[in-house]
Amino acid sequence: MTINVGDRLPDAKFMTMGSDGPVAKSTNDIFKGKKVALFAVPGAFTPTCHKAHLPGFLDRFDELKGKGVDTIACTAVNDVFVMDEWAKATGSNGKILMLTDDSAAFAKAIGLDIDLTGAGIGLGVRSKRYAMLVDDGVVKVLNVDDSPPVHDKASAATLCSMVDRSL
Repeated sequence: MTINVGDRLPDAKFMTMGSDGPVAKSTNDIFKGKKVALFAVPGAFTPTCHKAHLPGFLDRFDELKGKGVDTIACTAVNDVFVMDEWAKATGSNGKILMLTDDSAAFAKAIGLDIDLTGAGIGLGVRSKRYAMLVDDGVVKVLNVDDSPPVHDKASAATLCSMVDRSL
């Protein structure tokens, strides 16, 4: 079942990179008492994710913060080391919290996983591309793109246009 607006995020564990190495964080650690703009990409360093989707959230960082968003977070089915290198390569360290969903457990729990095994590029099971606004663990806005190369519904611009109505 796919998560919907009004639903609470399920309990999940993510990995992030701390100053001393990988750190586990729970859904509560990330979302409790906070307004979080969470976006998901099928894979770090993949063309659309790297050149368009994540950069859009960097470009709109100040706008989202100005609208009361406490945290901007990105999740992907990649390992913590890849996500850390991607943060460094894009200049998003300190701005976007990188959340590793290494086994796609979170994507599956919210019904937003996609099997790209047959795509012929070695991706396997990944997360669909989406953006959501989460307030204290409850989904307030959810925008899911229909296919991985597309990022219009899940773009930072689209999410920004909807944040005022949700806060």
